[in-house]
Amino acid sequence: MNSFETFKQLHLGSTPFLLGNIWDVNSARIFEANHYKAIGISSQALSNSFGYEDGENLPFATLLQVAKRVVELVKIPFTVDIESGFSPTTEGIIENISKLQDIGVAGINIEDTLPGITRQFQVSGKFEKNLSAISDHISRNNLQIFINVRTDGFLLGMPAALEETLNRIKVYESAGADGIFVPCITKSSDIQAVTAATTLPVNVMCMPDLPGFAELGSLGVKRISMGPFLFSKVYEYAAKLANTVKNDQNCSSLFA
Repeated sequence: MNSFETFKQLHLGSTPFLLGNIWDVNSARIFEANHYKAIGISSQALSNSFGYEDGENLPFATLLQVAKRVVELVKIPFTVDIESGFSPTTEGIIENISKLQDIGVAGINIEDTLPGITRQFQVSGKFEKNLSAISDHISRNNLQIFINVRTDGFLLGMPAALEETLNRIKVYESAGADGIFVPCITKSSDIQAVTAATTLPVNVMCMPDLPGFAELGSLGVKRISMGPFLFSKVYEYAAKLANTVKNDQNCSSLFA
């Protein structure tokens, strides 16, 4: 199997697989060395590592450059978070996805919200039309790339987040999504309702109150993302270590 086929197959397993979210080549290599089955760029982690705020502020050319280098050096399947597509037009989004597919990326995440001062859902119908056009382009051109659609009702903290999510995933499934990503969902009953409402593999994100992996498997989850949280922990530790070296006035803590 090639990288795309392997990645697609991971979503069909009896237990969920854990996606290692990266921000550079070295973090990708760490996950590969620790026997992760797949990796994916965290848009927030990558943006922050280059000094940008999340929300498509990082130039797409930089994202593409990092993705190309990861594909060259890491052999496990690799998916890329393209936020809402890095283009205001359907044609531009499709072009960006095609560029990622051309370098060997196995999948992408695309969001149904737009970044800004306040994140909000895209205009009704626009996202669905984009998704249908993307799916049609992939089918007509025999492209091999897994389209994971992120829906943000829970991330936005909507009072009726479950109802909003259930309504949206039915539309996205019909429009050609390969998977559904519901970040910030944590309640077991909500997760089970989502997995029961679609034939597509459901992806959740690590959160403080998220059930353990075994329970997530029993609830029907197929994929678990780490989001930007490992990145944040790494740099939190780095900040503490830098402070320790300064306060101790020696370098011994770097070798402890």
